[in-house]
Amino acid sequence: MLMLGTDSHTPNAGGLGMLAIGVGGADAVDALTGTPWELKAPQIVGIKLTGELTGWATPKDLILHLAGKLTVRGGTGRILEYFGPGVFNQSCTGLATVANMGAEVGATTSTFPYTAGMRSYLTATGRAPVARAADQAASRGFLQADEGAEYDELIEINLSELEPSINGPFTPDLATPLSKFGQFIREQGWKDELSAGLIGSCTNSSYQDMTSVADLARQAKQAGLKAKARLIFTRSQIPFLCTPGSEQIRATMERDKVTDALEEVGATVLANACGPCIGQWKRDEKQDEENAILTSFNRNFKSRNDGNSKTMNFLASPTVVTAMAFSGKLSFNPITDSITLPSGKQFKFQPPRGQDLPSTGFTPGRTAFYPSPVPEPQPETEVVIRKESQRLELLQPFESHFGPHNPRGLELPTCKVLMRVRGKCTTDHISAAGPWLKYKGHLTNISENLLITAVNDEGGDVNVAFDHDHPPSKSETDTIPGIARRFKSRNQPWTLVVDDNYGEGSAREHAALQPRFYGAAMIIARSFARIHETNLKKQGILPLWFVDKTDYARIGSGDVLETYGLEDLLNGKGQAQITIRVTKRNGDIFEIQTRHTMSKDQLNWLRAGSALNHIRSKIQQA
Repeated sequence: MLMLGTDSHTPNAGGLGMLAIGVGGADAVDALTGTPWELKAPQIVGIKLTGELTGWATPKDLILHLAGKLTVRGGTGRILEYFGPGVFNQSCTGLATVANMGAEVGATTSTFPYTAGMRSYLTATGRAPVARAADQAASRGFLQADEGAEYDELIEINLSELEPSINGPFTPDLATPLSKFGQFIREQGWKDELSAGLIGSCTNSSYQDMTSVADLARQAKQAGLKAKARLIFTRSQIPFLCTPGSEQIRATMERDKVTDALEEVGATVLANACGPCIGQWKRDEKQDEENAILTSFNRNFKSRNDGNSKTMNFLASPTVVTAMAFSGKLSFNPITDSITLPSGKQFKFQPPRGQDLPSTGFTPGRTAFYPSPVPEPQPETEVVIRKESQRLELLQPFESHFGPHNPRGLELPTCKVLMRVRGKCTTDHISAAGPWLKYKGHLTNISENLLITAVNDEGGDVNVAFDHDHPPSKSETDTIPGIARRFKSRNQPWTLVVDDNYGEGSAREHAALQPRFYGAAMIIARSFARIHETNLKKQGILPLWFVDKTDYARIGSGDVLETYGLEDLLNGKGQAQITIRVTKRNGDIFEIQTRHTMSKDQLNWLRAGSALNHIRSKIQQA
């Protein structure tokens, strides 16, 4: 089954054997309106699993290890298909954890063959008829890879040899085996100190995860490790925050005393929501201070969790996070190390034991929170937004780049370069989350966070851009959104020059809406992340790839860029190449070659100014 979801972690459903692909919100509109949805045919990477996870190794460690092998770009334009005997002794939610974090290597999606664990999970969650149908399909040879299937790349992993990994900081692919992590901390000269432990969110928040963590909590309590002021008792007394994955998990944890076990050792069990993973964490301590946190989340981009760029955020399994939270030390290895108790005795954790599914079934919890499965349309409902609202505003259609105002015809209007972005630039850098999320419905206000944590390659400063045409009343430098506002006020179309894997991370529509709102017409990258590139196309921004990646460094702020060849492309010459003529601020002129991934339909979006404009015009013509 193919599933589209408006979240980059939609591949979580790969844990149930689905082909679940994350898309932007505008792509979802395509599916809802019957508009064809396009995807460039991906390569298939086969990942053969043998052996069995033992001890402290978990499915999270499998994907952390794989992220280290593939890097954040290694899955781009590829589907990860797992197979082999090692698949079949893992739980359904464990497979979902692996599929979920496949987004962090850029994979289009991840999927598994149908397993007995999936059948058990479907039955336990009230979907026994689906399980029976899947059994029948599997008996006929479906829901698994074809015999003798060939892959574009084959990776083999022996789960019996896998040890826990800790990844980070600031990128999910910097993987270090747990046995070497203490040495890594010492080599970097960092404090051997943990300031917070966080588990849960959309991954690693299953019943199996939470019961495994509760097992460690009970071991600690029995040994005499007690809480003080709702903080785990350690030498540093650090916060330990747990986020259940759903209302069903929250309610079942509460019923089965899992919540009690966690709270008795000082954990704070939060609401089942994105929470600190997406920056919804009002953290008062450690602000503007270098510190280290350990989470079982999927992403650890700079400033993501607490808004502090100096917080080093590391990723690990929930059980490793929990054990290290009791220790308070980054160098602590629960497999080999002990904790000194208040009595002076030594305490060593035993490998955690969790329960895949609750023996008495799940409880749904507060069903009033669940949406209606088949809501009745209410077309007569009037949407009223106060003019003075700071949270909501009506979106205005973006103007097409082409028309009487553009003397260049079907070439883009002449663009100025706003800035050259250095290094990693995720959708968190482009449109920060956390406290900014309250403005998601107000494009003018949320655009004030455009690229505020991005690094300008010309000078190396964060959130600094240059206006080389500034009037005497203005300074040459300002914040990035400040310079973008100036360009917009002058009706000056602009472009960004960006590095590899631009736009990795969340399927955040605002990361495309905001630059378009301020007047961006084109972004030229060494490479793009898939979802973000499509989101740019949807909003009428032309994404181009450098043919020669070294050309990135030849273009700077204030340079004038002109496209040549776009007119041929828009007129149906499919093989046309887009050349960029660069006029430097000193008058030097040269040309660079680019490539594109624009389809015929996507070119129609560009011509119309956005995909929504194009859809509207088709409806009006019908």
